[in-house]
Amino acid sequence: MENKDLGKTSTGMQANVAALLSYVLGWVTGLIFYLIEKDNKFVRFHAMQSIVTFGGLNVLIMVLIFIPVLGWIVMPIVSILQFILWILLMVKAYQGEMFKLPIAGDIAEKNS
Repeated sequence: MENKDLGKTSTGMQANVAALLSYVLGWVTGLIFYLIEKDNKFVRFHAMQSIVTFGGLNVLIMVLIFIPVLGWIVMPIVSILQFILWILLMVKAYQGEMFKLPIAGDIAEKNS
């Protein structure tokens, strides 16, 4: 793997590691890294994308719980897709890619 210079971080970690960690516990670690990282745009982007993506998916799952039958059928599918997306985003962040999801990525880019 090519070692990209992603800049310095205020946490003292390598930027790709901090970006990966911002996805580990979903929106929770995204929020933590968004609040503690002041300098690095790469880490802040991934942290905000984690907040928007997994925060939104968690809200969607909570709503689906209360919808009889249809929600109970759709919820496991959303959960599986959430898991796949979680793995993909952690890998892309560790590889140093600014992997941008369609809606969440635009929001993250504006707020990072």
